[in-house]
Amino acid sequence: MQVLVRDNNIDQALRVLKKKMQREGILRELKAHRAYEKPSEKRKREQADAVRRSRKLARKKAQRDGLLPMPKPKERPARPRPAFAAQPTSTE
Repeated sequence: MQVLVRDNNIDQALRVLKKKMQREGILRELKAHRAYEKPSEKRKREQADAVRRSRKLARKKAQRDGLLPMPKPKERPARPRPAFAAQPTSTE
């Protein structure tokens, strides 16, 4: 996994790295390896994950079929434009 650091902005690169690791499931895997998980707990967790996935799939299908309302689109704040200090201002 590779993350580029732009303009020595380590904080942003760390955020991107964490997001990538979360998408890949690395953080969940690390957490699972911290302690022993009994086989019965593993079965229970995997069953709960399967139920969660199937419910999500059914909800998405119902939304596509029009039985449930579509989720509201998230409003994203407008990105600020970079200020250019080298721009000359005319006073004429």
